[in-house]
Amino acid sequence: MFTSSSSSSSSSRNRVYFAIAALVFVTVFTAMSRADETASAPLYEIERSEVWIPMPDGIRLAADLYRPTGGDPGEKFPILLEYDPYRKDDSRGGRYSIYSYFVARGYIVARVDIRGTGRSEGRLVPHEYSKQELDDGEKIIEWLSQQEHSNGNVGMFGLSWSGFNSIQMAVRNPPALKAIIAIDATEDLFQDDVHYMDGIFHVDSWEMYQDLYNALPAGPDYVLDDEYFENRFDTEPWMMTYKGQQRDGPFWDRASARDKYEQIRIPTFHIGGWYDGYRDSLPRMLEHLVAPAKAMIGAWIHAWPHEPYPNPGMEWRHEAVRWFDHWLKGIDTGIMDEPALAVYVRDWHAPGPYLDFAPGRWRYEDGWPIDRINQQKWYPQTNHTLSDKPATDAAHQLRYVPSSGVEAGGPVMWWGDIAHDQRPTDAFSLVYDSESLPEDVEILGLPLANLMVAADARQANWFARLSDVAPDGTVTQITGAGFNGTHRTSARSPEAIVPGEVFPLSIEMHFTSWVFPKGHKIRLAISNAQWPMLWPTPYPMTTQLHFGGAEGSHVVLPVVPPGEGRSPEFLPVPRQETVSSEEADAVGTNSGYGEIESVTRNPRTGDALAVATNSGTTEYEWGTETFRERIEYKTSDRHPENTSVTGHYEIEIQLENRLLLWEGDASISSDATNFYYQYKRRLSEGGTLVREKEWSKVFPRDHQ
Repeated sequence: MFTSSSSSSSSSRNRVYFAIAALVFVTVFTAMSRADETASAPLYEIERSEVWIPMPDGIRLAADLYRPTGGDPGEKFPILLEYDPYRKDDSRGGRYSIYSYFVARGYIVARVDIRGTGRSEGRLVPHEYSKQELDDGEKIIEWLSQQEHSNGNVGMFGLSWSGFNSIQMAVRNPPALKAIIAIDATEDLFQDDVHYMDGIFHVDSWEMYQDLYNALPAGPDYVLDDEYFENRFDTEPWMMTYKGQQRDGPFWDRASARDKYEQIRIPTFHIGGWYDGYRDSLPRMLEHLVAPAKAMIGAWIHAWPHEPYPNPGMEWRHEAVRWFDHWLKGIDTGIMDEPALAVYVRDWHAPGPYLDFAPGRWRYEDGWPIDRINQQKWYPQTNHTLSDKPATDAAHQLRYVPSSGVEAGGPVMWWGDIAHDQRPTDAFSLVYDSESLPEDVEILGLPLANLMVAADARQANWFARLSDVAPDGTVTQITGAGFNGTHRTSARSPEAIVPGEVFPLSIEMHFTSWVFPKGHKIRLAISNAQWPMLWPTPYPMTTQLHFGGAEGSHVVLPVVPPGEGRSPEFLPVPRQETVSSEEADAVGTNSGYGEIESVTRNPRTGDALAVATNSGTTEYEWGTETFRERIEYKTSDRHPENTSVTGHYEIEIQLENRLLLWEGDASISSDATNFYYQYKRRLSEGGTLVREKEWSKVFPRDHQ
């Protein structure tokens, strides 16, 4: 074994959960089922070294190589690459249980800091998944394949950012890249990512705090010199770039695979969670890829499946070894003989916002789409019921309440996590309930709300949510989605709504699985706001939902016929064991994401304020990092054009003889015509201001 610094400060893109304990998994695990016999056995010890990977322009990228030891002299291994901006030195403890598992089974693992992040040299990349990042990625893969202990085959894997760029590198098909595993990632950067969820303007906490983390130099020295200031501290915040790209188009196309499926020739394995916001990519990838593809989806948030929330997780690392053994070692593990999709079928649970265990069971499906699924139409009725029969001609009106929707967004405000009881949001929605179900009803897929709508304003968003109403009245949200009404023809060429004009709107809700129990009700809720998750449209208004006839407003539910299929034999997550202290020296308490702690409303003025906070401390062997954030979301029911988000972020580094403090103040506000962006970045040492940098920009509202 070896001495290493470790931390939990940057585990994954968008939804980062940093609860890293001082216990990690042992290097060698015991076989726990028949399936274990089909994967490489744990035979090796592990050593780590830092290497520098040269780029054509002379910049060097920093990499940790985790290499097997104790094997035959001259033995060669495939290499697995994780490639992200989350500071490899700071997060070694959080990755060790993954890397050691792979290394013990005959893989080298490379963790590489993206250019201008962590210990890597060069100027910070201009934004996520830039051409520079992906060009460098091709050179990294080529370099790794040529190293002394490499067998020439490289795989990529990772959660979130490193899952995203694994997909993007698969589009490029570098010769040495033989297979990927993408966890909690998507191929659609406009509709699915955190900047414009469902095509609607969104200010994500990750966007705000990542701009401050990008300004950190590498530990443990934290050198503050001219090169550091030029290449990191003074670089333009990424968020300022994203907020100027308010419609779909070339900026998002550059790294999206949604229209490049046929270009992917590399086998891909996609892992998602029902409580993660990036789950929609799984059925799309299975449906459209020509190259070999597999997928599994379980009941976890934006997290590694062996460290799940909620439980139960599963031993994805074992399945990863079977996958990579097949494609990188040429071993027939049987994984390609199994069905293409493994689904955790969710049973009912009470609403959140917190959930220890998600009840359900695993089932195999042959792929996507699933032929036996019955697409059932359910029609909203004028008496606010939901029926399998079309409604008579009529229309319901809904007054727009811009500050409504807090409960629908989940604790960290996206289409993931465990949502609150929906009754407070439903109070400001058009709600339609089925009769109590005479038998269990299972759905699996992407429910579709086909609506006939109108608005008396030039701009409106619609939200469709599907929920389970229990006999005690509690309402558990199952799935939902939003739709920017100005994108009804095209997200690339938005058009203002014609006030009073009735038009069709198809809202494809996010990928879901659920079993409605006998005696429960199915609820469809339609609304026009989901604040503070998504930015309110600027005009007070009233919208309409129209009924009538077989093609009138209805929801299509993907109903699974009764009957059990084959169940996968996944390994359970093993119990944690103590290892030597060098790999367990970091204890982190930073969850990485602000959760709403309070919402206040002034009934006289119509103003609303939501406050989210988060803080945590990570102990490194060289010092202590403390993170703090506070975000204030404001809007007005009377003047929704006057909406704002302001965030204050701090990263404090306490070393033996130094105290460093980075602060970021971000603000986005709007009126009827513009967005106003302001950002201030500050660095102090020992209480004395060292450097300060400000940016401001005005963005015209482009149908947002």
